Amino acid sequence: MIPRIKICGFTRVEDLRLAVQAGADAIGLVFYPPSPRYVDLPTAGALARAAPPFVSVVGLFVNADPAAVRETLAAAPIHLLQFHGDEDEDYCRQFDRPYIKAARVRPGMDLLQYAAAFPSAQAVLLDAFVEGYGGGGKVFDWSVVPAEMGMPVVLSGGLDEHNVADAVRRVRPAAVDVSSGVEAAKGIKDGDKIRAFVAAVRSAGGG
Repeated sequence: MIPRIKICGFTRVEDLRLAVQAGADAIGLVFYPPSPRYVDLPTAGALARAAPPFVSVVGLFVNADPAAVRETLAAAPIHLLQFHGDEDEDYCRQFDRPYIKAARVRPGMDLLQYAAAFPSAQAVLLDAFVEGYGGGGKVFDWSVVPAEMGMPVVLSGGLDEHNVADAVRRVRPAAVDVSSGVEAAKGIKDGDKIRAFVAAVRSAGGG
């Protein structure tokens, strides 16, 4: 099965359109103010509305005040929430919107136990542990991922056109998520890198 492809951290409509044309299934918007890829609500609204039908818009939050999440949902058509902080399941469920929960993978972490704590999640996203949250461009040890997680896995963390095919073959995730691996600069995407990334995922998923 070919994994679904999410490209995260858009700040410009033209980059989003490039990604959609290249075959991205989902686009991610970052609502974590310390991030260099953070977008304000007017920008987020413009980006989300630029996504065509059947391309999912994902909103990324980190330990956000629930009121801020609701304000964002009112301002932009977001289909899926992605929580990257210390949120528990009660927090994640309160918005009545499908969500995925990120695990910042570090040595000794019980990923099965982590996933079991979020039974209402659509998937668990596995990312490398870095100081701060997300977009660190770091790869974690894929061998620690159990063969059966009990829910779909979204693989993230340092993926790019050069390593994603190997990652897909080894982990067999339901989806892959990339941000810094397809950038010319933080928040600025590179069309050639996006196309090469999508091609690598498709070649590995079909093989």
